[in-house]
Amino acid sequence: MDATAPVILVRSPNWLGDTVMALPALSILRGAMPGARITLTGRWAALLAGQGVADILLTYPPHSGERRRFNRALAQESADLAIVFPNSFESALTARRWRARRRIGFDSDGRRPLLTDAVPLPDPRRHQIDEYAILLEPLGLAVPASAPSFRLGADPAADAEVEALLDQAGVGRGARLVGLHLGAAFGPSKLWAPESFARLAGRLADAQLSPLLLGAEADRDAATAVAAACRRPPASLVGRDRPALLPRLLSRLACLVSADTGVAHLAAAIGVPTVTLFGPTDPRLTGPRAPSARVISHAVACSPCFLASCPIEHPCLRGIEAGEVEREVRRVAAA
Repeated sequence: MDATAPVILVRSPNWLGDTVMALPALSILRGAMPGARITLTGRWAALLAGQGVADILLTYPPHSGERRRFNRALAQESADLAIVFPNSFESALTARRWRARRRIGFDSDGRRPLLTDAVPLPDPRRHQIDEYAILLEPLGLAVPASAPSFRLGADPAADAEVEALLDQAGVGRGARLVGLHLGAAFGPSKLWAPESFARLAGRLADAQLSPLLLGAEADRDAATAVAAACRRPPASLVGRDRPALLPRLLSRLACLVSADTGVAHLAAAIGVPTVTLFGPTDPRLTGPRAPSARVISHAVACSPCFLASCPIEHPCLRGIEAGEVEREVRRVAAA
């Protein structure tokens, strides 16, 4: 690479869904500066391998001691530009510690002194995809309203591992899989009840669709509750996959049902139909954006509240019936 090429450091979002929603902006940045050396770092940076948005992908360290050493190393890059996608004070301070000559981020959380280009947050707020695009405006770049696109490259070993997981879970070859993702990182207010997932699983099975429980290790209790409430317990991969396999696993689905969570954004970007259940959050701000993405959200007086835990009886999600979700799944899966 040309030693005189611009050096750009990008702090990508902290969450999976936000990382996916940043893809249109990252793609425009790469296309506008093909000769630049772009290093992208974030919690989910490694997942973007093969997406063509950066030359180097580095996982941002979770612990303070590791971060200090990591940031000192990046400071040696003599970066011309740092773009900070997260809105936290820490992320802007990190860009300052990288000694990037130009530092672009949103004017939030008291960060203005740390940034050379403090971009005002839009009022009213816009969809997260569009807000990330705003961060490129100081560079004279416009990002058209678009849906994220995630490409799956050839990886026979990963495909074989996914096949092995499905075989171990008892999923028959050729089954039309509907993923039921049970978890969400935000808090319990986003979660549809296990009994509701169980009713949905039964209806899907009656419709000749194969429900497959998905989720992290923390969702095992929910998976146990779903299975206990089902007359025919569905296959489960809860706690058994890993992040590097997640895109390939999602690509096997005819549809994904989930809360407002990053897995829904990744599935939609891959091209998998999604049915996302919104309660305490606002689909106008974070709904998956794709032709086959559908949102179910019931208007109640207290929603969106953006509370991690519901202080009352969870009317926003409790009112969503399994039959309504099943009909939407069948509609998008058949499209």
